[in-house]
Amino acid sequence: MSTSLENAVVEVCASVGNDPSRLVDVAREIQARFGCVPGEAVDGIHRHLGVSRPTVRSLVSFYSFLSEEPKGRIVIRLCDDPVDRLFGYERVQKAFSDELGIPIGGTTADGAFSLERTACIGMSDHAPAALVNETPVTELSTDKAREIVAELRAHMSPERLVKKLGDGNNGHPLVRSMVKNHIRKAGPIVLTEHRHREATQKAAAMSPAEVIRAVKAARLRGRGGAGFPTGIKWEMARAAPGARKFLVCNADEGEPGTFKDRVLLTEFPDRVLAGMTIAGYAIGAKEGILYLRAEYAYLRRFLEDVLARRRAEGFLGKSIAARHSFDFDIRIQMGAGAYVCGEESALLNSCEGLRGDPRNRPPFPAQKGYLGFPTIVNNVETLACVARILDAGPATFSEYGTKQSAGSKLLSISGDVGMAGVYEVPFGVTLREVLALADSRETQAVQIGGPSGRMIGPADFDRTICYDDLSTGGAMAVFGPDRNPIEIARLYMEFFEDESCGYCTPCRVGNGLLRRGLDKVLAGRGEPSDLVQFEEVARTMKATSRCGLGQTSFNPVLTTLTSFRPLFDSLVKEDPKKFRRSFDLEASTREAARIRTGGAR
Repeated sequence: MSTSLENAVVEVCASVGNDPSRLVDVAREIQARFGCVPGEAVDGIHRHLGVSRPTVRSLVSFYSFLSEEPKGRIVIRLCDDPVDRLFGYERVQKAFSDELGIPIGGTTADGAFSLERTACIGMSDHAPAALVNETPVTELSTDKAREIVAELRAHMSPERLVKKLGDGNNGHPLVRSMVKNHIRKAGPIVLTEHRHREATQKAAAMSPAEVIRAVKAARLRGRGGAGFPTGIKWEMARAAPGARKFLVCNADEGEPGTFKDRVLLTEFPDRVLAGMTIAGYAIGAKEGILYLRAEYAYLRRFLEDVLARRRAEGFLGKSIAARHSFDFDIRIQMGAGAYVCGEESALLNSCEGLRGDPRNRPPFPAQKGYLGFPTIVNNVETLACVARILDAGPATFSEYGTKQSAGSKLLSISGDVGMAGVYEVPFGVTLREVLALADSRETQAVQIGGPSGRMIGPADFDRTICYDDLSTGGAMAVFGPDRNPIEIARLYMEFFEDESCGYCTPCRVGNGLLRRGLDKVLAGRGEPSDLVQFEEVARTMKATSRCGLGQTSFNPVLTTLTSFRPLFDSLVKEDPKKFRRSFDLEASTREAARIRTGGAR
């Protein structure tokens, strides 16, 4: 090992107290300094953290932002989510490849640039978009791609690509981003003026049990999509035995098409951090973790600054709001690029310095979570709602929405609309009303709830957004009359093939079967039996997959099949001789023929 690498490993490991649970932080820092986590560094980390070499290697291979192979000094990560694909990803990718002389996955001979594709980076309202190291570059075109490469070759500084700052805190000196918030409709609950001290002060004047009662009275349900009652979840953690307890904010919004948490963290960080503080107080936790996805690393310095200010103001640390024994503080844990870490148990593994593999349940995190202690994982929007409930009162919160779905919902709307952006709407609003707000015309299909949600057509546009009907974590991708719903479903299945952790067979194999089945249908080689197989594979995945990803990833296929059945039926047919239309006899026997004739490959 070179002296510089050895010294770096020693320094980085020491900076986290040689704590093996901070392995992700160590690997990220080595990657940042050396462009990879080479085998020699793996050996050094093994010695200093006491973590086995296979564990370190497995972690490096798991996260997309880490690599044992050297990457360029500048890594350009093109977002290839379905919206970006439909808005010019391939053209932009070709322009970058042509200018750099490398394909996707390549690194220039001088080690200056790597070009990669990545799943959603939280910029679907700016599609096509990319990350240049940690700097988001938005609304790309082929000309802009060529200009970026030319400029980077001149100064090798991604930050200097930002010529015009975005609105709000995107222009903050610690952010300096071209990203725009695109807040199209502010509502009465979350995207509203925030008095950042009041909510925490009011909580401090109450007992933890009273805080939980207030959240239950507001009928707050988790905003991640599943809608579990937040107050009940907190009661479970508070009642669970444990020498330590933890509150974790899930800021790993990786669903293609969602970006509302990006806006909350940029413009309403105090509201989110106050919600974490209040939740920690309610469950008896003194330690909080904000798990920030790697794609939002450009917000980290700004959020660290907000945390420092809140400590100085007495809203983090010891005796918060002058209440004795109200102690709570927050650290930021960076992710390293893995969609599955949005699942709470996978996220906890990542926080512990492990691969983001989902855990078997029970036990649930509220019983045995981070480091084996009772832990609550709430998402960004849920915690923002908590602060509002304590600030304005449960009655004010629950006067909006419906009986079963109180309050409002943030929607990230992108795709074929006139005004992509973030909308706060009361639960109970119809999808048709939402589409009108976003200036959507001649809409053919809407993917609501992200890729694991559902694809619906015009016949369902009068359905309502709430937990009892169209439940959603917030992503809403809109597709116009020129799009092919089956092709869109195929793109979502391609995404799941990439993002499945591969641990359990039904998910690892099932996603591929479904994607290949859609390929056959789109190629005109599908048969009616393929549609039956879609349903059989989905049933198996739902019943036997280990986590929520595999239990729902077939939804793009099944819901598109339900909403657009005539389109499927028009593309599949029986062979008149009862042969399998998808079986390519020539291709299947080509290798055997080559061997028989002694021909070259």
